[in-house]
Amino acid sequence: MEVKSSDYYEFLQISRHADDETIHRVYRFLAARYHPDNATTGNAEMFEQLKTAHDVLSDPDRRSEYDAGFITETDGKPPLSSAIDFLDTLNGELNRRLAVLAVLYFRRRSNPHTPEVSLAEIETRMGFPRDYLDFTVWYLMKKGYITRADNSDFTLTAPGVDFVETQRTNIPILNKMLTNGDSPAPGSEAQDQPDSGFRPMIVLPDMTVIADRRATGRDRRANAAARLATTTDGHAKVPSRRAAD
Repeated sequence: MEVKSSDYYEFLQISRHADDETIHRVYRFLAARYHPDNATTGNAEMFEQLKTAHDVLSDPDRRSEYDAGFITETDGKPPLSSAIDFLDTLNGELNRRLAVLAVLYFRRRSNPHTPEVSLAEIETRMGFPRDYLDFTVWYLMKKGYITRADNSDFTLTAPGVDFVETQRTNIPILNKMLTNGDSPAPGSEAQDQPDSGFRPMIVLPDMTVIADRRATGRDRRANAAARLATTTDGHAKVPSRRAAD
């Protein structure tokens, strides 16, 4: 059986057990987004791929054939939990946060048009029950690193991308997740660091400098008064008798 090169379920962001109603509903939603007539988000290539995915999955016979011959990209890869501790009290929770960010970062980079990841997919990739992810997800959303859509799918935000890209060199275990534990990414400074000494999440400081306009105004008035109080040769002015009166 031919191995498919595109995961239609992943493209539609639906479960492999999704019913026909769900498939049609998601198709209509994405069709409105990617239709070439949409001046904002239209994408002819994505629209054609969407039509192909819908045609296959909405036909029972073609869907069965597709399911029988499809091999997902994650088949044969062990979940992250096989190499990373998600159960330890404090470090386990911190590792779960990093794992969620890593999974969403991969999707954001590889498929920027549809960066959403379902909770079921996060659960599968991590190999960790979703019941233990409630606090993790709450924290990341409150920090502004991820967002959650109405359909409960998650997306990495710009602050989340900044955190991943700036902290991967400081947190060896994050770098390991981003490189699948095989070979370090090009230019990674943490490739030779041991996978210990985990550091908690670092909040980047706000380096914005706001000038104090009132202080600046006072300085200008003080300088102007000093200039008026001196003559051009540097000696203090002697007030005239008329001015004194």
